[in-house]
Amino acid sequence: MTDTSENNKRIAKNTLLLYFRMLLLMAVSLYTSRVVLNALGVEDFGIYNVVGGMVAMFSVLSGSLSSAISRFLTFELGRGRTDRLDRIFSTSVTIQLGLGGVVALLAETLGVWFLNVKMNIPAERFGAANWVFQYSILTFVINLISVPYNAAIIAHERMLAFAYISIFEAVAKLAVAFLIMWSPRDRLIGYAVLMCVAALSVRFAYGYYCKRHFSECVYRFLWDKGLLKQMFGFASWNFIGASSTVLRDHGGNLMINFFYGPSVNAARGIAFQVNYAVNVFILNFMTVLNPQITKSYASGNRDYMMRLIFQGARLSFYMLLILSLPILVNTQYILSLWLKNVPEHTSLFVQLCLVLAMSESLSQPLITASLATGRIRNYQIIVGGLQSMNFPVSYVLLRWGCVPETVVMVAVAISQACLAARLLLLRKMIGLSIRRYLKNVYLNIIPVTAVAAVLPGLASGCAEHDDFFKVLWLSLMAVTCTALSIYGIGCNGKEREFVHTKIRKIRHRLLHDDRNNR
Repeated sequence: MTDTSENNKRIAKNTLLLYFRMLLLMAVSLYTSRVVLNALGVEDFGIYNVVGGMVAMFSVLSGSLSSAISRFLTFELGRGRTDRLDRIFSTSVTIQLGLGGVVALLAETLGVWFLNVKMNIPAERFGAANWVFQYSILTFVINLISVPYNAAIIAHERMLAFAYISIFEAVAKLAVAFLIMWSPRDRLIGYAVLMCVAALSVRFAYGYYCKRHFSECVYRFLWDKGLLKQMFGFASWNFIGASSTVLRDHGGNLMINFFYGPSVNAARGIAFQVNYAVNVFILNFMTVLNPQITKSYASGNRDYMMRLIFQGARLSFYMLLILSLPILVNTQYILSLWLKNVPEHTSLFVQLCLVLAMSESLSQPLITASLATGRIRNYQIIVGGLQSMNFPVSYVLLRWGCVPETVVMVAVAISQACLAARLLLLRKMIGLSIRRYLKNVYLNIIPVTAVAAVLPGLASGCAEHDDFFKVLWLSLMAVTCTALSIYGIGCNGKEREFVHTKIRKIRHRLLHDDRNNR
């Protein structure tokens, strides 16, 4: 019981810490996007988005191994077997170095051919696009080598270091955005070069911290066949899920480029910037929660694991809802206030991306639970197979003349199909009760969302969205309605009592401080 209480306190403390980080990162990220868009222009911004995204498609190779590294480190910590950590770390760095070489080879052959033969880029910008591609490859390889260090920090739950390095990364990207405004040469190429320098700086920051604080994070060349077989066995099946996600996101971006050109890529890129800024709440929360889910599975504490899964899914959705609803009812005005030049299609892209993020948030704890087991073959074949349908379905619909936003609409529908598949599979894998999940999560969030959206939705239809104070009033209404709906419908008795206790403590502390000041 004491361990569970300590774990809950650690989750709460680390979540709060990462939220402070997130607020700063969100502000910096959104402002950076505005500066970069204005400095590059819509067309060059779209070119960077689609070319960089094409390089990111190679993360299908690294994403599966990254999950394996994180899972193996966290699992061994959960079992208390710290003696194996140095072997896992050194093996993972060796794997990432080899993988970096494979990615570079594929990018320099298939990638260069695809860029110059198949992509829809204005002829006069092909030279710049090729330079962007080269620096994007180098940036990607640098980030690839940082993965084991990042995984070690998260596995040890050192969120303060993770927060500081992430803030440093965000500030570096903001500095890059300002520097390119005064670039005397091609700004698009200059942006790619400076982003590579920023990635290299972050890589050194991760390496320096890990070597000082974790004894296992000293790399030595290691060829442990047994461990390599284990990690590659896990990663090879996880490859299916990783490839389907990359195909959905970056493959969809390439299809938009084929059918509509770089200006619509810019609109989609801005929408995903908003999506990332909001979704970072969930990334922070799951960064804290994931090690606890894996460690509770490794230690055999299944009851606690189930509580984390149900609560994690609900809280992830509610955090996104309270942030997304004000944006959903004021999308166009927020975009015009944020950006000087809003590309066509951006508003609907933003709204659909937020809906997709909320849909995906319900699956995040389930994904972590499945990876914790290590038995992921059937899971990845079924869920990855379903998710890979995004590409062919979207292609057919775009071929028939559907609007570019169709790509995200398809992703939302398939996201819900994948959620149903995960529930069925985890019933066998970890004994997950589908009835309990539906009752505690799904049938909880539906009435909360419906009640929260009624008043803001009606008011949005009547309000003028070109007046700042009316938009502010509408946003406050959306936040208030969502908070009240979550408290009244979404929380159970124990959770409401927890809220009451925290409010009483805060009020008592404020009154105590006020008396002392007198």
